Amino acid sequence: MDFYLSEEQKMFQSMVRDFANNVVKPEANKIDEEGKFPAEIFKKAAELGIFGITIDEKYGGSGGDYLSMTVCCEELSRASAAMGTIFLADLSLACYPIYKFGNEEQKKKFVTPIARGEKLCCFALTEPGAGSDAAAVQTTATRQGDHFILNGNKIFITNGDEAEVIVVFATEDRAKGHKGISAFIVEKGTPGYSVGKLENKMGIHGSSTAELVFENCKIPAANLLGEPGKGIRYAMESIDSSRVTVAAQALGIAQAAFDDALAYSQTRIQFGKPLCQHQAIQWMLADMATQIDAARMMVYRAAWLKDKGVHFMKEAAMAKLFAGEVSSFVTNKALQIHGGYGYCRDYPVERYLRDAKITEIYEGTSEMQRMTIARALTSQ
Repeated sequence: MDFYLSEEQKMFQSMVRDFANNVVKPEANKIDEEGKFPAEIFKKAAELGIFGITIDEKYGGSGGDYLSMTVCCEELSRASAAMGTIFLADLSLACYPIYKFGNEEQKKKFVTPIARGEKLCCFALTEPGAGSDAAAVQTTATRQGDHFILNGNKIFITNGDEAEVIVVFATEDRAKGHKGISAFIVEKGTPGYSVGKLENKMGIHGSSTAELVFENCKIPAANLLGEPGKGIRYAMESIDSSRVTVAAQALGIAQAAFDDALAYSQTRIQFGKPLCQHQAIQWMLADMATQIDAARMMVYRAAWLKDKGVHFMKEAAMAKLFAGEVSSFVTNKALQIHGGYGYCRDYPVERYLRDAKITEIYEGTSEMQRMTIARALTSQ
């Protein structure tokens, strides 16, 4: 693997970084405090074309590679973890199964406006009784002629409040277990579909996390995604891909925290010299920088393997596990370096700490990543 970005990737990274620094970062604290979807920033990001990075040009995208999307998520999250969440949940998670498994008509109808940033998408898998155990889905899909009737509740759905395209996983036959689960596309405004409770979260406040309710929700049979009974397979492949961008999000948050901690340590004077000249702080900074560098190599490797068409599930799980835990470690140390100021909202470091934790939870908890890695190791 070449550990250096290509010139084209560097140019793209520079463009996204400029956008993140000049447009997103100045609004990051406001996004966090108000907890509202950053509609204007989303619109400006769409104009850059970042919501269609990996989508073919004929569907409104730019046909870029997965590593570029990973870099984009890192840079957005470095400025605002909420923007990183909105981006990754839309493109690398929710849009992925439509683009990968949808038919031509579905791609033209749904992928194109998502890639152009005209519509937002969400991925509705999790339920009150189906979190890490995704195959325990209880939402039902009943075939009635040329329609399906959906009934059930989904929870913790990222982008759920704003999404206009919803990828829903529901069982057609509970007796078949995971083999009875299929994937469907639901459009906002469909009778029987509604948004329920909005979660009041610890972090990523500008990104909605919602309950979705399906009460005799009638959708066309044409909105069945891919083959019947393949829903869990589609979901797992989508999550494998999205784990890499969650790892990139964790990396971006960690980098932002480190940058702030380093700058603060160079200007804060204690005992007659800057904090960065005290060995205790130097060792913190050294550990933080080393772990961030290692995480970046793992994240970029996983993205590179996906671009090469090589099986990457284990590497994606490793990247997410390590980067998520590094992000929590680094943000905690960054706050410690800031001392009492770090505990106050005048500095963004406390936000980084709150935002980092979710990267150890969604798209599979750290415990689930360890199980995935162990299975891959023991089956070899």
